[in-house]
Parts: sequence; structure tokens; C-alpha cells
Amino acid sequence: LELKRMSVSKDYRGRGISKALCGEVLRFARARGYGAVVLSTSMVQLAAQRLYEGQGFRKVGATSPSLLGSLLCFQIFHYRCDLPGRT
Repeated sequence: LELKRMSVSKDYRGRGISKALCGEVLRFARARGYGAVVLSTSMVQLAAQRLYEGQGFRKVGATSPSLLGSLLCFQIFHYRCDLPGRT
């Protein structure tokens, strides 16, 4: 299962909403038998990286989105959270 474009309005950040949403995605995936959840985020999204790593995701790779991105050393980080069976 891929988690794409999760975002919380700036007015509501810092209230645990992202953590709750991420947790719900993991529960949803586990309950439906998915083996893992994957996602991507940019190198500048430090809060997102901390959130995902705190939820059990591990960084599994990095890519540049374009030639210009490569020249600027801009990377997209790829994360994976393995789900060890249904609950």
C-alpha cells in the first residue's frame, strides 16, 4: 500500500493529527493483509521524516527527481514499513 500526499493544514499542526492519520493508515493496511506501506518524502521535510521513522518506517532508498535535482543534490527519500501479519 502506498501512502501519498498526506498533509495537515498549518493551523492544525502540532496536535498529533499526522501521527493519528499515519497510525490509521497502518491499521487499515494491516487489517486488509498488506505486507507493507511505502511512501516518499523530500529531503527538506524533516518533520515528516521524524514522523514516519517514529511510526516504524525505515528509509530504503533515495532518488533525484530530475537532472536539475541531481545537480542541486536534491533527493526524494523512500520509506517502507513492513507489517508483520494481521491484527
